[in-house]
Amino acid sequence: MNRLKEKYPIEGFIDTHLHTSPDVKPRILNDIQAAFMASKEKMGGIILKSHVESTAGRARLAEMLTGIKVIGGVTLNHSVGGLNPAAVEASALMGGKMVWFPTTSHGRMDLDLELIEDILHIIAKNNLVLGTGHLNPAEIFELLDLAHSMGICKILVNHPFTPIVGASIDEQKEMARYAYMEHCYVACMDKHDKIDPEVISQGIKDVGSNKCVMATDFGQLHNPNPVVGMKMFIDKMIDLEISLDDIIVMCKTNPFKLFF
Repeated sequence: MNRLKEKYPIEGFIDTHLHTSPDVKPRILNDIQAAFMASKEKMGGIILKSHVESTAGRARLAEMLTGIKVIGGVTLNHSVGGLNPAAVEASALMGGKMVWFPTTSHGRMDLDLELIEDILHIIAKNNLVLGTGHLNPAEIFELLDLAHSMGICKILVNHPFTPIVGASIDEQKEMARYAYMEHCYVACMDKHDKIDPEVISQGIKDVGSNKCVMATDFGQLHNPNPVVGMKMFIDKMIDLEISLDDIIVMCKTNPFKLFF
């Protein structure tokens, strides 16, 4: 870790996907701790995600207390009413910038087209970032087409290589016409999907760093804290011949375009 910190500082980098407490699952750190750790590294910001509630208000408090940019949003699972335009509107009014489509509720929810259109109109009106959550490739393509028709251009396809999403390289290349591929290091961990990091590095090479984002999705008790996770991810990608310039694009330039 010391070698990494000296050679590859994460100053200005943005982790677009991390989990903190309070939560229904135990987390390794809370909102304030995560923001302070990122602030110590002079990161550009962090995005707090919860599967069960909006993090918009929590993010504002964490930012006020730590001075670092902290962004929240809402995940459209059953606990917030599913595909609930009112939840999206409320999150936006509280400063939330991210809207994730269903994750833990995916597969148990009817993807009602009228509600999706209402939600996308709110996203477009407020210039929010759209995350595809745990949708499968066919659903993602339908969402991308609809979002594109409404002028929405800030889109993240979340962890495309994981089995729960399962997007092929060819599918990711097509998705990248309208969206960024968000690769999360948690997918490589032993207690998660055990994806070979080389799969992600090759995906970055095939799709192009200009259409990819590197994030951690850390916060679990059994994994390191997100700052350490980001450094681990960078170190592994460097080992797999992803250039530092490309990493800066994925960890700083692209997230900045999306959120700031």
